[in-house]
Amino acid sequence: MVLANGSMSSTQSGEGEIRKAMIEGEVIDCMIALPGQLFYSTQIPVCLWFLARDKSNGIARDRKLRDRRGEILFIDARKLGHMVDRTRREFSDEDIEKIAGAYHRWREGEGYEDVPGFCKSASIEEVRAHGHVLTPGRYVGVEAAEEDDTPFPERFAALQAELEKQFAEADRLTGVIRERLAGVVVDG
Repeated sequence: MVLANGSMSSTQSGEGEIRKAMIEGEVIDCMIALPGQLFYSTQIPVCLWFLARDKSNGIARDRKLRDRRGEILFIDARKLGHMVDRTRREFSDEDIEKIAGAYHRWREGEGYEDVPGFCKSASIEEVRAHGHVLTPGRYVGVEAAEEDDTPFPERFAALQAELEKQFAEADRLTGVIRERLAGVVVDG
């Protein structure tokens, strides 16, 4: 199902109770948060709900599925995609494969690994601890930062020097604007 992002956390009109019943009833297989601007009809970000009647076993594409009871896969795909014009975003084939591949590996139990900032297989207990909220960002965390071998004092000095250059440029531009404003003749 494709739903508005609010469906993952809203408690209005009994939505929280419905979501809780679906979680406790082992109906939710996977939650995927998508970026905004994917659809012509709306700019809002949406989410995909993957539902399964029986998460205990099954066959898909001639492959046996693993027992997924007690788990929900969360995928945060909000950073994927590229803008094709100023109002619409599209996923590349690689983006689609990244999302679909993570889901299929998790479901089939072959080669799946949690990726900080992108996907996590969370237990029902973890979801309960978060008040039955299904927002992937709560579970996947943040991606690992790249290691930077530059010592902090050196990095800080470089950043401070860059900031000083920007302050000087701001002062120069302020002077240009004041000079040009002084030359404007206002007819009263």
